[in-house]
Amino acid sequence: MSIDLQHTVNETIKIARRTGEFIRHEGKHFDKSKIEEKGLNNLVSYVDKEAEKMIVQTLTFTLPEAGFITEEGTASEKAAKYNWVIDPLDGTTNFMHGLPPYSVSIALLENDRPLLGVVYIISSDECYHAVRDGGAFCNLEPIHVSKVTDLKDGLFITGIPYTNFEKLDNYWKIFGHFTRYSHGIRRLGSAAADLAYVAAGKSEGFFEDGLHPWDVAAAALLVTEAGGIVTDYKGGDDYIFGKGIIAGCAVQLQMLEIISKYW
Repeated sequence: MSIDLQHTVNETIKIARRTGEFIRHEGKHFDKSKIEEKGLNNLVSYVDKEAEKMIVQTLTFTLPEAGFITEEGTASEKAAKYNWVIDPLDGTTNFMHGLPPYSVSIALLENDRPLLGVVYIISSDECYHAVRDGGAFCNLEPIHVSKVTDLKDGLFITGIPYTNFEKLDNYWKIFGHFTRYSHGIRRLGSAAADLAYVAAGKSEGFFEDGLHPWDVAAAALLVTEAGGIVTDYKGGDDYIFGKGIIAGCAVQLQMLEIISKYW
């Protein structure tokens, strides 16, 4: 069964923005006493859960044949061909402290490959979207990765391990290398936003280990459709379900070489 892809994209953008409005409104009077812990440094609140319900309910009608892979478990039944991958609030800890960025991330997988992706960065009102073989956009304007070709001229983003600390010492060696031999490295707190910034050329590259499909499925498509390179930590293509991701412009190969020395 074929789908009306443009209609699906439009509806996905609408629900991402509508969910972002809900999150923005709740953030104005968020009560930190309502924070829950799913695990070590893994926080959640009613905002995450209600936002996910909003998205699932809308997308169920948009594409009835699709299944779901969701962070908060609102819907968890996978389908054979099409599956929505949803992070209703990527950067929950940032949101709880009133510190941007935090974002809504929605991807549609076709046979486990991203077909479309939408990332709405709430604090800056930037809605990124991409369709496989259709380019990448921010607020409907085309975007492209940076033209930088040497790591020393790049600004990089990462995610510091916060639940599994077995390789933390190795991570600091990687962090140190980028600190010494580039324009700098940042930890912003929302993988979906981080990857969107790479797609838009605001950063030359992003890397993080220990991620989940809902963190990267939408935004990784942004990067590839914006002309970038995305791999897992071994240089392969298992970055959606394989936990680790390295994304960047032409310097991605240099990033991979450095990271593989220590990881």
